[in-house]
Amino acid sequence: MEEAPAYTQPSIKVYLSETGEIEKVPLEAYVEGVVAAEMPSAFQPAALEAQAVAARTFAVRRLWMNDHAGAPKGADVTDTEAHQVYRSLQEMKRLKLDDAEGWRKTKEAAEKTAGEILVYEGEPIQALFFSTSNGYTENSEEAFSTRLPYLRSVASPWDKVDSPRAKETIKMKLADFYAKLGIEAQTVGKREGERQSPRVLEWTQGRRVKTLLAGDRKLSGVEARRRLGLRSASFEWRKEGDSIQITVYGSGHGVGMSQWGAEGMARAGKDSRQILKYYYKGVSIEQVSKLAKRAENRL
Repeated sequence: MEEAPAYTQPSIKVYLSETGEIEKVPLEAYVEGVVAAEMPSAFQPAALEAQAVAARTFAVRRLWMNDHAGAPKGADVTDTEAHQVYRSLQEMKRLKLDDAEGWRKTKEAAEKTAGEILVYEGEPIQALFFSTSNGYTENSEEAFSTRLPYLRSVASPWDKVDSPRAKETIKMKLADFYAKLGIEAQTVGKREGERQSPRVLEWTQGRRVKTLLAGDRKLSGVEARRRLGLRSASFEWRKEGDSIQITVYGSGHGVGMSQWGAEGMARAGKDSRQILKYYYKGVSIEQVSKLAKRAENRL
């Protein structure tokens, strides 16, 4: 196989949250740091390569759009989940000493996909990803404000089999449950009538809670998840006396590529391109250099 042609890398400025410093690194070094932080190195090479392309696309889109939202002055991104978790150059040096094999796999994932990004209608996409689905990914507008044609709900059955975060059951006092949802005590009343019992009014295409009724209050599934501190908006519950048992499926917002789904597809023999085109509908995979030629003044 021929090696990917060399290209002039843009640089990206990363705010390091622990030190408050800004680290300016070549794009490919940034991609290595993100893959090392965002995905277990024990994953299959194809999954790591898919993660590398998604991470690179996220960064290039920020540069392309001149988007600095959520980053301190002088930085393009932070090293936190607000953007992408990132291991600094110093941390990567430590990784090489502590886990040479993991470091090698991460580096190879970036090198084998060097310069590759996901593009839709001539622009780098919002390459969202998350840990574990409930068996389906989610349409973008259900978790965020915008409907994007390439972020559509698809089945992701591998997560339920492979991910340790596929299912979680938690228990809390019913009073705490209502309090977290912002329901006044008098609304609940001394008796738990049918009207006060929490219930789902509508489900999303991705089998997550779309609208929840608790007492007289309607909440979106995303808001209910946030208030209850759940790993995802795919949940169900059962009352047990004065307590409630909540079972949560998956982990994360559910939009874009499931990391454990990518791992399952890789174990089934799919390559990184097949994984990416499954989770991001209608996209093409292009070189950053091709994008730069169309708008050299934007990178």
